Amino acid sequence: MKRRDLLCSVPLIGTTLAAAPYQPTQIKVRGGTRPVVIPTHEFAGNLDERLDFPASWDVNVMHMRGHGAHVLTPAEIRQQLEKPTGTKPLRELAEGRKTVVITFDDLTRTTPAYQVTPWVVEQLKAAGIADENILFLASYGTHRAMTAAEVRKKLGADIARRFAWLNHNIFAGLKETGTTSFGNRIALNQTFLAADLKICLSGIKVHNDAGYGGGAKAVMPGVAWLESVEYNHNVILRNTRTAGPVRVFQNEMRKDMIEAARMAGVDFTVQILYNQKLQATHVFSGDIVEAHHAGVRVAAGHYCTPTFQDADIVVANGYPQNAQAFHSQRWIGRSVREGGTGVLIIQHPLGLDPVHYLNNRTAGRDGTSYFRMAERRRNARLPKNSALIVYSQYMDRQQRNTFPQATAFADKWEDVIRLLQERHKGTPRVAVYPYGGMQHQEIELDG
Repeated sequence: MKRRDLLCSVPLIGTTLAAAPYQPTQIKVRGGTRPVVIPTHEFAGNLDERLDFPASWDVNVMHMRGHGAHVLTPAEIRQQLEKPTGTKPLRELAEGRKTVVITFDDLTRTTPAYQVTPWVVEQLKAAGIADENILFLASYGTHRAMTAAEVRKKLGADIARRFAWLNHNIFAGLKETGTTSFGNRIALNQTFLAADLKICLSGIKVHNDAGYGGGAKAVMPGVAWLESVEYNHNVILRNTRTAGPVRVFQNEMRKDMIEAARMAGVDFTVQILYNQKLQATHVFSGDIVEAHHAGVRVAAGHYCTPTFQDADIVVANGYPQNAQAFHSQRWIGRSVREGGTGVLIIQHPLGLDPVHYLNNRTAGRDGTSYFRMAERRRNARLPKNSALIVYSQYMDRQQRNTFPQATAFADKWEDVIRLLQERHKGTPRVAVYPYGGMQHQEIELDG
């Protein structure tokens, strides 16, 4: 049975499930409703679901500026990648090298790496590098290790079958490379360091501390030691005012990452921007810093989204980063009026991923037990005295325990609408962020 068949055997909770992934649907609209189609299930079926709102409601769908951007064809991807920034072309760099390690991020980062891996391998083969000397390395930082099925989704089934791959280990198999100017003692994956040619594949998407994902993050935290990551994510972050979303050029946390990547001697990188369907719209290649900087200058316009002000109801879809849906939840605090209601959608079989070694370690550093942490979360306050509804068919008790006690949960959209109608009479103003995990505010770059 195919993965999609398995998903469809579970009663999905959207008003209507699209006929196939990414396909336009012609589904009869129910009388008196206003439909909104949202993407869901990233890397787990890539499904569209339709949400029906009462027709009398003032529904505003907040798309990012790059919503309608041209999707690159394979030929256009190759053409753009063959014009690197700050380095020689990959094929030239690979000449005379023997061993290659290529890093790639995990499924919590929705980089469509499979769209560029064929080109990367093609360049390496043209330079005479043998298949057995090409290794892919999952650079998941302090997240959990990836499974074989997940690696196939990220790299493409043919690449994952043809070439060896490994998971990074944040606890062992590390080698010290030096100390950054910020006082961070850096240790990195020793297999990565031992390669004759080091390549990093990344996606550029907003990051609330490091400005954007991608670039040097493939090394720090991607293939770094837990202690090095903690210093970067906690010590430097606490002592700086330069971090934040879309802040890249003056960001000291990011600069520490760059120093770590320079110590590693990364030779080449590919950076990908994508649309709400996780299809590449821009690709950049070359130096791990210069190519990333070129990409973020485009990303600042591509992902930016107007903030709807003082909405009665804010619907934030956790896609395409459902495992860390708090990224999307921030849109509720930005847009909801005092006493309004937020709806957070978490439509993914894995729900909220509980494995994050750094966060788990930090949370328990003072001896705090699970029970104390659960109590703190139950007593947490929501912004602007708002209410929260979490809409998902996948929330178990453990995941529900991560939300404040007053949170309402629904596994049917009609139940969400019923709860909203009880709280909001008349014609409420509704803001919908259809792929909130990749959208960011209209913020100017810091350089």
